[in-house]
Amino acid sequence: MIRLHSTQLQFLFALLALTNIIQAAEDFYKLLGISRSASQKEIKKAYRSKSLEFHPDKNKAEGAAEKFAEIAYAYEVLTDEDKKQIYDRHGEEGLKQHEQRQGQGGAGHGGFEDIFSHFGFGGFGGGNRRQREQSTPNVDIPLRVTLKQLYLGDIIEVDYVRQTLCVNWQECMRANQECQGPGVKVRMQQIAPGFVQQVQQRDERCVAAGKMWRANCRECPNGQTQSEKIDLTIDIAKGMYPGETITFEGVADERPGMNAGDLNFVIVQERDEVFHRDGDHLYVTMEIPLVDSLTGFKHEFTHLDGHKFTVNVEGVTECDHVMRVTGKGMPRRGGRGYGDLYITFDVDFPDSLTERQRESIRTILTGGGSDEL
Repeated sequence: MIRLHSTQLQFLFALLALTNIIQAAEDFYKLLGISRSASQKEIKKAYRSKSLEFHPDKNKAEGAAEKFAEIAYAYEVLTDEDKKQIYDRHGEEGLKQHEQRQGQGGAGHGGFEDIFSHFGFGGFGGGNRRQREQSTPNVDIPLRVTLKQLYLGDIIEVDYVRQTLCVNWQECMRANQECQGPGVKVRMQQIAPGFVQQVQQRDERCVAAGKMWRANCRECPNGQTQSEKIDLTIDIAKGMYPGETITFEGVADERPGMNAGDLNFVIVQERDEVFHRDGDHLYVTMEIPLVDSLTGFKHEFTHLDGHKFTVNVEGVTECDHVMRVTGKGMPRRGGRGYGDLYITFDVDFPDSLTERQRESIRTILTGGGSDEL
């Protein structure tokens, strides 16, 4: 009796599912969004765009994995001159008959093993498990904004320059089983008769498991990557906090054999001349003359968005007294109202008084009845 490992069963079920996908696949040219007269360069460009759109690691929508497998198979056929000619003449049915005669079972550039590596399945034997794709480093960029922008919300358009893969980068890779992943090479070294050990070393030519970059490749004369300027729209939500990030997934630099990392814009709040912020609340210090601190007063404030409001203070105001004005702070996230404004009063005492003023004040405060100051 033959017993199959769980990994082998997983692979078999996925293999049967992929066979059904291929049989039901739509027209390959339509699938990639190209014409039948498209050049190899156009086919590769279309494949790169479509595969990024439906890659299972990026697209979690239902049916995305199946769509990705169809796209991979269409690209495999259309970039193989023999298969492309058969497909153009006899359609998919003729292509399947040809593959059956060749004993390939529908495989091509790496076959099903190569396609299933995108889903994280191991090899059929279960012992050669492929490494999960790594990502290039995330990029953090400080985004300096004013308190007013955080109060109102804002839209900022920026240009960002990143490194993207050469269009024909896949043509510049060759098989090398010593490559275990990006920049990692493992070779076998005999340390004694009958004893062998694995030695891991750094090799930047390794771009993926089993794949090595070909130096001086004509398909990519300027190297693995090229500069690309992209336009980004940054949406600053009302009430965002300093230190929060606005993330664009998969927009960092690209490298062969790796997913692109994320681009993060980190909110940095600039100092405001009037208000100080702490969470959802705003704080302001107001200097008032001594006479206002004793008799009460009204003061008109201008808020961050330009609207005006009046604060009424009655009675005696002590130095460093704090007054709370409800709902005049920062917008709370999710539209849940506003924080509060806290006003600290700083009483400005006169530098000196005349003798007459001193007597008047003494008389008033001791109940003499005089109102003269």
